[in-house]
Amino acid sequence: MTRHPDRFTLAPDLEISRLLVGLWQIADMEKDGRVLDHPALARDMKAYADAGFDTFDMADHYGSAEIIAGHYRDITRAGVIATKWCPTPGAMTPEVVRAAVERARERLKVEKIDLLQFHWWMFQHPGWIDAMKELARLKTQGIIGHLGTTNFDTDHLRLLHDHGIPLVTNQVCFSLLDRRAAGPMSEFCAKSGVRLLAYGTLAGGLLTEKWLGRTSPKDTQNWSLMKYLRFVEAIGGWDVLQGILAAADSIARKHKVSIGNVATRWVLEQKAVAGIIIGARLGEREHRADNLKIFDFALDAEDHSQLDAALAEAKPIGGDCGDEYRKPPFLTASGDLSHHLASFPKVYAAQAVPDRPSRLRIDTGSIWEPLAGYSRAVRVKDRIMVSGTTATHGAGELIAPGSPASQTVYILDKIRASIEALGGTLEDVVRTRVYLRDQSAWEEVSKVHGRVFGHIRPANTLLEIGALIGKYDVEIEAEAIVEE
Repeated sequence: MTRHPDRFTLAPDLEISRLLVGLWQIADMEKDGRVLDHPALARDMKAYADAGFDTFDMADHYGSAEIIAGHYRDITRAGVIATKWCPTPGAMTPEVVRAAVERARERLKVEKIDLLQFHWWMFQHPGWIDAMKELARLKTQGIIGHLGTTNFDTDHLRLLHDHGIPLVTNQVCFSLLDRRAAGPMSEFCAKSGVRLLAYGTLAGGLLTEKWLGRTSPKDTQNWSLMKYLRFVEAIGGWDVLQGILAAADSIARKHKVSIGNVATRWVLEQKAVAGIIIGARLGEREHRADNLKIFDFALDAEDHSQLDAALAEAKPIGGDCGDEYRKPPFLTASGDLSHHLASFPKVYAAQAVPDRPSRLRIDTGSIWEPLAGYSRAVRVKDRIMVSGTTATHGAGELIAPGSPASQTVYILDKIRASIEALGGTLEDVVRTRVYLRDQSAWEEVSKVHGRVFGHIRPANTLLEIGALIGKYDVEIEAEAIVEE
């Protein structure tokens, strides 16, 4: 094999293969207690690298993937190692963050992690800001080469960018079935320089010849299929998938490639995409020769027209990238994740008000709450009132200075956490009031408000307040009535 995958430069010192080797299947290979031969699988990694597939993607929870990569590092220093850290939401102290990075370095046997990607389950918990700030500090110390995120939506990715966190990538689902990343996410990438690493491009194998003209599987224990069958249902069902497969098959026969090649090429040609992650079952099977064919052709106008006609029959998957892990419909292998998310501790602790048995309150640790004598939020019977809230993080740090939109994102997360601590949800909100320093920011702020409350539609007031205290651009208050 002399042909190698094309390459992409993410940074002056970080060049990757445009086809990354994903090692998530290591965890599946180890299920039921199976013990893998780590040195042997490391040699399989080297075979991939020798063929030009020298960029590997893994995570702290992909079984022993990082350990196998460490054995790979024993036999070669070539290639790029990208791993992910997916912590349970909680206090992200410098010690917690440093311990996670050191654990990854030890397993990978590297002085510097080439690309560390961060996943966070619930943005209403502000620990993700602390984690990213500390990771950025460790980057300046040289033990992390570059930072990325995983399954971040556009608003929260923009917030990090506006807060000065240096990012090169965001890893998201992107396929002919799931085109969310082609919208606002790609627009943000064009402006910021952040690039996408795409997974799920073959939809667990559904976007291949195997399923062309077939009936939908009725019973499967394949977790990947279970996940992407939910995507099929979301776009309109099995017949819609068959329409997409038929169009891809026509294009594939024209270019003498596979349906999978067409599906992969479509994603690779999206302007924001730096690379595509293709899963590998090390030691069992490999498809390097077939995958390389995606670089032997390009989709022309006629091809795009054919695909567009088939995609027009599909319902767009709603929301933004990563929403499937945080809100209904939960398009994951496990399905509904609400119990998993509910198992995380509340961000703030509700406190009883002395001599007021029907009243609860919360504090967030802001320096202003005890100084001015107020609570972040108060609940009286079924009513929750949230004080005017700014993008104040921790003891007084302003989030995203000069960015009203990103401040609004942080504020609404904080309001959500406050309401949830008192037993309510965002769906219980009946009134919001938004105060702006400069009315010219009304549209960007309103669009963020709409993405959060568009399905709830509380009463709302929007005001310009020229004397908004401090350097804040936005302040928001909210009221909720908790219904049984």
